[in-house]
Amino acid sequence: MNKLARASMTYALIGVLSGLFYREFTKMNDFTGSTQLSVLHTHILILGMFFFLIVLLLENAFNLTAEKNFKKFYILYNSGFGLTVTVMLVHGILQVYGKGGHPAVSGMAGLGHIILSIGLIYFYQVLMSAVKKKSA
Repeated sequence: MNKLARASMTYALIGVLSGLFYREFTKMNDFTGSTQLSVLHTHILILGMFFFLIVLLLENAFNLTAEKNFKKFYILYNSGFGLTVTVMLVHGILQVYGKGGHPAVSGMAGLGHIILSIGLIYFYQVLMSAVKKKSA
């Protein structure tokens, strides 16, 4: 449970800092257009902080960490989420500097989403297995 609480807290801190970065970076560069940086803050808070707060509650109710695929979920979800958020940051910075989207950025974003999705599949497998054990 400690690991889940720390993950949530870490994403909360990163989410707040990303909002600060967006505000100051766009202000410093006199940028008024649309950029990925504007949604980075909410993505990190919802998919990071709030998601792991919910997983923490589910852990308390169903002992998710005892399931055999929990570690796969945790590693894949965090890896995919980290890659996705990093690519959003890079893409947003490039947008502020007036550099258009690059195919490599899109490819890395796609890879991050795929890894994140596989992590979610493992999460639901872990959740359903734990719920089934609790119901029996």
